[in-house]
Amino acid sequence: MARTKKKRPKNPTGEMTLVEHLQELRQRIIVSLVAVTVGTVIGFIWYQSAPPHIMSLGEIIRGPYCNLPSDLRADFTGEGECRLLATSPFEMFMLRLKVGALAGVVLASPVWLTEIWKFITPGLHKNERRYTLTFVTLAVVLFVAGALLAYFVLDKGLYVLMSMGSEVQVAALTGGEYYSFLIALIVIFGVSFEVPLVIVMLNLVGVLRYEHVKDKRRGIIVLIFIFAAVMTPGQDPFSMVALALSICVLVEAAFQFCRVHDRKRNEERPAWMDLDDEEASGPIEAPAPIGTAGRITAEPIEAPAPIRSAPARRPGGADTQRAPKQGFEGGADFGDVL
Repeated sequence: MARTKKKRPKNPTGEMTLVEHLQELRQRIIVSLVAVTVGTVIGFIWYQSAPPHIMSLGEIIRGPYCNLPSDLRADFTGEGECRLLATSPFEMFMLRLKVGALAGVVLASPVWLTEIWKFITPGLHKNERRYTLTFVTLAVVLFVAGALLAYFVLDKGLYVLMSMGSEVQVAALTGGEYYSFLIALIVIFGVSFEVPLVIVMLNLVGVLRYEHVKDKRRGIIVLIFIFAAVMTPGQDPFSMVALALSICVLVEAAFQFCRVHDRKRNEERPAWMDLDDEEASGPIEAPAPIGTAGRITAEPIEAPAPIRSAPARRPGGADTQRAPKQGFEGGADFGDVL
């Protein structure tokens, strides 16, 4: 008799132990790695072979270098063709693998971004979990936008770098140097464009509020320009300014979202719920010293009235006590006593 598999009980609150968290993290990492691996295989094939009417990935990446004037790049074929230099036997294979891996990360971004969001959502409210599709879409769009900006920035920035000292030397770039430079620029721009989305996520979970950053814009802008100056691989002013200005615009848009979201949250949530225990209970007054309280005065208690018993009745119904008869001078009649 086959054993029936027990179903795991539903957990509506989303609470899990540490072991369950680690198991879920392992599962989501495996799914993400599988998606990236499939995307890498597609990118590896796309590097040299492409469908009709679509440029191969190698030609797309080589585009900024080939757009340089012929007098700024070395001619290794003798026919004026645009070719990069390879200095080791495995260099071309490794370059193709690196480019395929980058393409795999970009192509699989909807999958691993969804896994990241699902790992975070148990800590969010039910109405905030509805943003899964919006989060993934914005993350992919922002990364692709950053990569495209890096591609066009390289087209202009490479000309500035190669034209310096062109009267003395001619640039003969190897494939490893050029592709490493391009891949680093694309990754830096793509990841930097995700910063506004991280700000929005922190605001949704209640970690970051608009009041925390509204008076710190100048310092944030300075930090962004320092980050752009350090992270851009070419160290040219064109790519640095382009990256810094783009991040500033996106961060400001994220701050405006935080401002609107905080205002809406404050309208739906009473102000007293955001106070701590001491503020909510009000000011605590110091206790009065002992002996200052009002004294208790004792009032005299009146004696209770005597209880008078009811007169007993005879069997015949006559009372045992009668009114005194008039006869003797004392006013008392002893006839009943005898």
